[in-house]
Amino acid sequence: MMKYRTVVMYLEVGCFVSCLCGWILVCSTLPTEYWTFSEVGSIVLTTSNYYSNLWKDCISDTTGVSDCKDYPSMLALPAFLHACRALAVCAVITGFFGGVLTLVGMKCTKIGGSEVANARVTFAGGITYLVSGFCGMITYSWWANKVITEFLDPNFRAQKFELGAAVFVGWGGSILLICGASVMTYFSAKEGLPSSSGGKSVRGHSYASARTRRTYMLPGSASRLTLGPPLFYEGRKSRATRATTRATTATRATRTATRATRTATSSGRTFNRDSFV
Repeated sequence: MMKYRTVVMYLEVGCFVSCLCGWILVCSTLPTEYWTFSEVGSIVLTTSNYYSNLWKDCISDTTGVSDCKDYPSMLALPAFLHACRALAVCAVITGFFGGVLTLVGMKCTKIGGSEVANARVTFAGGITYLVSGFCGMITYSWWANKVITEFLDPNFRAQKFELGAAVFVGWGGSILLICGASVMTYFSAKEGLPSSSGGKSVRGHSYASARTRRTYMLPGSASRLTLGPPLFYEGRKSRATRATTRATTATRATRTATRATRTATSSGRTFNRDSFV
């Protein structure tokens, strides 16, 4: 049991480190401008680079001059960009609360109550980390799908972009979050949320004493013992028991007499007192 607990503790630590690294990678992509980029060579000696992220567009050239401009109007932005922003922010927030819950519920921190309570807190932290990982994965995958679709569309006449480094970093962070949270959730649920067959508590057996008529509960270790019926003393039988015994004796005597009469009748001989003289 102690060996299994030690293995689970080290697994929790490894999963927490994996989720923490993934969350840091996801957070690092938000201020990064290179979600998409495009290189345009207008002149032989001058090349312009266009790149953008969720918040602003930027441009730079080979002379070292760069300029970034925030999106002018929030209400004029497409619904796709609003959805990506919301999912990215949700990934960061849920990842933070997942780290707090996991730190409280892990076995190595010794914070909280019983083992079952800590396992349930760890399970909640794992679920929160899973939500963070899926939010991040949806954000980066949706963004990449839009960029690739526009790049491969021959009818798209506007500026075409390619995937930036931030998208690949976000994919890696999301994968770390999902993998670490999945393992953590499995082991914490196995301990904190028992199944229906193993979660039912076994009620102790009871028996009544003939003298005191009190009920005693057996200990948990003796739950597999099979108890016999209560003990009764011969000298303390009830009247109903005695009447039943007498009725049974009378019935047996009647059956014996009936059998004897049938035997004498079948022989066809009648005996009287003069026959023996």
